Amino acid sequence: MMKIRFLQVAIGVLVLYACSPQKEEVQSPKRPNILFIMSDDHAYQAISAYGSELIETPNIDRLANEGMRFSNATVTNSICAPSRATILTGKHTHINGKIDNLMPFDTTQVTFPQIFQANGYQTAMFGKLHFGNNPKGVDDFMILPGQGYYLNPDFNTPSGDTTIMGYVTDVITDLTLTWLKEKRDEEKPFMMMYMHKAPHRPWWPRPDKFAEFTKKQFPEPESLFDDYKNRGTAAKTAEMNLLTHMMYSHDSKIRPELVEKMGDKASPKVEEFENGFYGPYGRATEEQKALYDPILDSINSWFEQNWPSLTDEEKMKWKYQRYMQDYLGCISSVDDNVGRVLDYLDESGLAENTIVVYTSDQGFYLGEHGWFDKRFIYDESFKTPLMVRWPGTVKAGTVETEMVQNLDFAQTLLSAAGITPPSDMQGESLMPLLVGDKEKWDRDAVYYHYYEYPSVHMVKRHYGIVTEEYKLAHFYFDVDEWELYDRLNDSKEMNNVIDDPAYAEVVDELKAKLTELRVKYKDSPELDSLFIEKYRSLQVEKGNDFW
Repeated sequence: MMKIRFLQVAIGVLVLYACSPQKEEVQSPKRPNILFIMSDDHAYQAISAYGSELIETPNIDRLANEGMRFSNATVTNSICAPSRATILTGKHTHINGKIDNLMPFDTTQVTFPQIFQANGYQTAMFGKLHFGNNPKGVDDFMILPGQGYYLNPDFNTPSGDTTIMGYVTDVITDLTLTWLKEKRDEEKPFMMMYMHKAPHRPWWPRPDKFAEFTKKQFPEPESLFDDYKNRGTAAKTAEMNLLTHMMYSHDSKIRPELVEKMGDKASPKVEEFENGFYGPYGRATEEQKALYDPILDSINSWFEQNWPSLTDEEKMKWKYQRYMQDYLGCISSVDDNVGRVLDYLDESGLAENTIVVYTSDQGFYLGEHGWFDKRFIYDESFKTPLMVRWPGTVKAGTVETEMVQNLDFAQTLLSAAGITPPSDMQGESLMPLLVGDKEKWDRDAVYYHYYEYPSVHMVKRHYGIVTEEYKLAHFYFDVDEWELYDRLNDSKEMNNVIDDPAYAEVVDELKAKLTELRVKYKDSPELDSLFIEKYRSLQVEKGNDFW
């Protein structure tokens, strides 16, 4: 009997051991660290690794040169908070609830940092999250409330709110480096989210970058004066034209009192955000203002003397240059600070076992089609930069053209760490592409859906399917229009060929595939109608008069 009892106990111990998480495996230092770097509204056209003629970004380029650059990385919904919700959950926005910047995120959703944390990773988040003030699954965090500020930013922290003096891009990097140097548990792998506010509008470069970039002139995009003659209603009615919608004070930094003084001479009239200039500027200390003021004085003096005599074409060109000077000045600081972190990884020996990802929450228009902002399924908005460096695993200097999305990030990072992603995530792990095993990659199209209309910039609701060869989009709600673009022969997307008989078969095939994707991702006309009604109710509740 004693032998039988001993055997039963032994078997029980073995069963318990087999069913329990093994700390040795979970906490193995051989599991890769992960550094996820994300900027806000960083257009791929403003990264030199993507062929930019506007700016050199040598530090961000390192990740492309030492890893993989994706040339067809895209988003599922090109607007800030929805993109971030998709990244965190690995689900389309109609599933995670964050379809636009108004609708609430479904807080019952599991985020990938929670999964890393539960699997023995030390987790941290510093920078811009954009929704919520208590991110799930992170051991330590300091996040900007809402959009945050460029100057002397406020932060939400586990122990309360605080303000840190300095320029936001430098401050977020300081926090990241302090955590890596002083708070990191060397016995655990880490998953760090290092997320910049820049280059989100309104663009306030650091004073030295402001002085440097206001002296520069930048090449104009071919479609700066686009007339949209071969496009649909959506492109013709969007409100994001540089001349007629970019604001004098909020964007170009003309002091409000000067705009008021000039009256009709400051034309065309543009509706301004309340406190659009003095909101950001007012956060500066007297010492900081002393650095900004000489440059602001120069810009304002030129505007007062020259603006009334300019033609509309000259005004458009001037606004474009002012836009690029500030936007690119912000990016230059991002690049410098990414370099600080990459240098530390090298110096500390962490680089060898750290996956570094650089991306943006979406793309951005840099004057293409005469626009700024994002939202559309058109490439400058729809595509986003994505570079992944993983020494010893990802071949240096490779370029991947397959269609990938921010929907895939969560599953990719979990898979890279040896963690099985939840079955309800909707993306695909990029591991086959990263390790050069492309025969295991079978996706040929991605799905897109934008919801926030009517709203600022007035980009109509639309959904679509995109392959390497074609893009088909359906604009709905107050229109019913289809657009088709030949991505290989019309890379600037200037000619909608939906009614061209030569593409009739392509249209039929893509519409059928789009229907399949909507079913696959659990989207539907019924959900479209539901979200319209929810959005209407929210807008009415907030007193907005879009309806």
